[in-house]
Amino acid sequence: MMIRSKVCGLIGLLALAMVACSPTVLEDDSVDESRVSEVFPHKMPESKPDFPMSAAADRMFDYPAPRVQDNELFSQFKYTRLEGFDYNGGDGTITRRDPSRPVLVDGRYYMWYTKRHTKVPPIGWNKADQATDEIPSTDWDLCDIWYATSEDGFKWEEQGVAVSRPEKPALGWRSVATPDILIWEGKYYLYFQAFNEPSGTRGDWCPISMAYSDSPDGPWTHVGRAVVPFGKKGEWDQDQTQDPHLIVYKDKIYLYYKAAYNKWPDVRDKYAVAHGLAIADNPFGPFEKHPLNPVLNSGHETCYFPFKEGIAAMAIKDGNEAQTMQYAQDGVNFEIASVIELTPTATGFYTPDAFTGTEYGRGVTWGVCHFINAAQSRDKKHSIIARVDCDLSLDVHEPSLKSTGVWHRPEVFFKQGLGGLRAKREAESKRVD
Repeated sequence: MMIRSKVCGLIGLLALAMVACSPTVLEDDSVDESRVSEVFPHKMPESKPDFPMSAAADRMFDYPAPRVQDNELFSQFKYTRLEGFDYNGGDGTITRRDPSRPVLVDGRYYMWYTKRHTKVPPIGWNKADQATDEIPSTDWDLCDIWYATSEDGFKWEEQGVAVSRPEKPALGWRSVATPDILIWEGKYYLYFQAFNEPSGTRGDWCPISMAYSDSPDGPWTHVGRAVVPFGKKGEWDQDQTQDPHLIVYKDKIYLYYKAAYNKWPDVRDKYAVAHGLAIADNPFGPFEKHPLNPVLNSGHETCYFPFKEGIAAMAIKDGNEAQTMQYAQDGVNFEIASVIELTPTATGFYTPDAFTGTEYGRGVTWGVCHFINAAQSRDKKHSIIARVDCDLSLDVHEPSLKSTGVWHRPEVFFKQGLGGLRAKREAESKRVD
């Protein structure tokens, strides 16, 4: 009897302890959360809990919002084919790519882009030594900068050449490509890559140059020199400064650019890509490279816009932090803000406050991008420009664009097949058996 009594007493004490440690259940079935401690709550906290958590739970509160659907720097991306552009039946002789950010001037949207119209499609960077004045090596060889206008951002009318290749040996005689626009004190400035050799000869060795005009319709005057020159020998950007992207920030011109590094003309499979920042007081420079360059360690084409007190960036392919939105409150020290998918390539977002010197950027909702794999076969390689819509804005709330999943049909995945690697994998499986 004494043993049985002690056992019953212990059971009772355990029951009381469990009740004391449990959150209080109120009459309306809600839980008194003030009694919950040291355990992550069911209801998402608005701020980081003050008790030990795993690394994953802890860093949830380092993002703009712990719940991704509430994160203003998270979005899905939706695409629309642009109307008004002809591609010669997709035979590879016409390409349009690398569009600038659209700007709105007197009720019309303007964008500038790389256009190639050649007699034959590109033969490939690995055959650059066979390129001629009529045969392009790559999709961005033998190009000029064209522009188009639109009233709604969906239907566009091509207006003609903005900046053409100068006569040899002037800078850019081989190709001018990948433009972006700056509006400064009522005038217009186009920054672009200027090639003096077929792309692929030594890689993509080209500096950033510039042309200026009093009107978005031109005429444009090419300065004929590099405005963001290469770095010194041994520096990460010693071979190229590419893909300019401009913002007026802190009363200065912030020019973000890209460079591939860790590569040489005869070694092309070890490359890495990063982004740098160069700052100037006026459009002609001098542009001073930031001492902390590179400021973004991942991403291919550049894409930046004012956001809140700082600058947001989209990193697509290349690097450990590819497929992310990033944010730097000072425009320099970027941190991951979200992970994104189905990202647009070579994006230029319509950014009304890109050049206003805003102290609190509002974000973006649409822009233009390109697809480099528009051809039905490799011998007809060309690119097309498309529209992309999103919700990376403080001023809109589109729940459908905050969905956390995009589901593709099996065929989309099966197209990413093993190809010639399948035979190797089959042989390896047989050896294991």
